[in-house]
Amino acid sequence: MKSLAAITAVSGWVPEDILSNSDLEKMVDTTDEWIQTRTGIKERRILRGKGRGPSYMAAEAVKQLCNKRGISPAEIDLLICATVTPDLIFPATASIICDKVGAKNAWGYDIEAACSGFIFALFTGAQFIETGRYKKVVVVGSDKMSSIIDYTDRATCVIFGDGAGAVLLEPDNEGNGIIDAVLHTDGSGVKHLYQKAGGSAYPPTMETVAAREHYVKQDGQAVFKFAVVGMADVSEDIMKRNGLSANDIAYLVPHQANKRIIDATARRMGISDEKVMLNIERFGNTTAATIPLCLWEWEKKLKKSDNIILSAFGGGFTWGAVYVKWAY
Repeated sequence: MKSLAAITAVSGWVPEDILSNSDLEKMVDTTDEWIQTRTGIKERRILRGKGRGPSYMAAEAVKQLCNKRGISPAEIDLLICATVTPDLIFPATASIICDKVGAKNAWGYDIEAACSGFIFALFTGAQFIETGRYKKVVVVGSDKMSSIIDYTDRATCVIFGDGAGAVLLEPDNEGNGIIDAVLHTDGSGVKHLYQKAGGSAYPPTMETVAAREHYVKQDGQAVFKFAVVGMADVSEDIMKRNGLSANDIAYLVPHQANKRIIDATARRMGISDEKVMLNIERFGNTTAATIPLCLWEWEKKLKKSDNIILSAFGGGFTWGAVYVKWAY
């Protein structure tokens, strides 16, 4: 049996500062009831402090990860960071994280796939383990969404929060690990969810700043429609590809974008509510961090060889599902 890439440790880190729905009621035309009914969110975390970006949160998560597994950061071979809010345009946030944690023997790079970033990075990292080239690969999702959110736009500011989560991948010879993935992109979705300015096509100018073009823009109805279909389709597809029934699934680990999207995905899979990992009400949508943060919080409920499905949908559009057999 060939070695699979197994998750052998998980960790997470969220800022202390809380932005509640009642706080947002004072900032924009919204209510706690409106937010909870449409998203399922009660509060989200916000990273404060000058010069702090996703590398700050990710470094805390990676240090915790190493401590849990009892390894030195110097043992890490590769670190992949999923983020859409990098500390800088360059160098890669992964490089900054490696420096902050002391991963002196690792190389790394960033993956940008919006809310699907973590599962894209996870499946990518798994390939380096399966080839036998590397023994320890860290995959981290970290986003400081508060840095690109317009807090006068109630359509987006109620949704997003800040946080980081990480997993360690190592070889497994018992049949546990990353089993399969179904991943998709559709660039025509750019018009529905994007940040216009800041890249090379629309570099920062006084005009782009004045026009508030450095913030997330979202057509909520269009994104909701695509996300419901996309997440449900790939989650059902990966079950069929691997001969899994709802009874075979221990947990669905969905991207925490919207409670209604999560519920629709679970219904399509035939999964009951108690099998769905949730933390959206406390953290909101932390983009690339939502899935590893769920694994971190629910870790104690997982058992060796449990079948779990990770599912996400993000801007771009990007979407996909990963089938994992839990390794511990």
